[in-house]
Amino acid sequence: MDGCGGRAYTKLLSSERPVPMASLSKNAVIHAPPDPVFAYVSDPSKFPEWLPSMVEVRNVLGAGAGQQYEWTYKMAGMLLRGQSTVVEYTPNQRVVLQSIGSIGSDWTFTVEPHEAGALLRIEVEYSVPVPVLGRLAERLALSRDAREFAVGFDNLKEALEG
Repeated sequence: MDGCGGRAYTKLLSSERPVPMASLSKNAVIHAPPDPVFAYVSDPSKFPEWLPSMVEVRNVLGAGAGQQYEWTYKMAGMLLRGQSTVVEYTPNQRVVLQSIGSIGSDWTFTVEPHEAGALLRIEVEYSVPVPVLGRLAERLALSRDAREFAVGFDNLKEALEG
């Protein structure tokens, strides 16, 4: 399994101020066939079942590349809202989401066959809303996000291997 963490700075298109970016990645063998694993992790309506801070996913439109949905996510006690779009979709293999709103993020889900079932890799890079959270809360949120990401992965394994 990969570790969590990593942080970089990038610029917003509309500003010269750097925006803190955080990244998390993890992979694990899921003891289930690849196709149902992919179906579960690529279905945004399932996100609140395994992602601890995902409060709600609503207004899911379409399927595959171009699919869009709205979400509500809780970070540091605050409800953040946004919209995601599937920008890349390879059936039963890979899906890439881009999100805008209170938090900008890119999520990549990759599923590959493995002798014990499926190898699942999830990578996320997201902006940290420092003006909203403040620097101290930013550090706490990054630490909490890494823990919740690991819990989310455990939740996925439990749901899929269950």
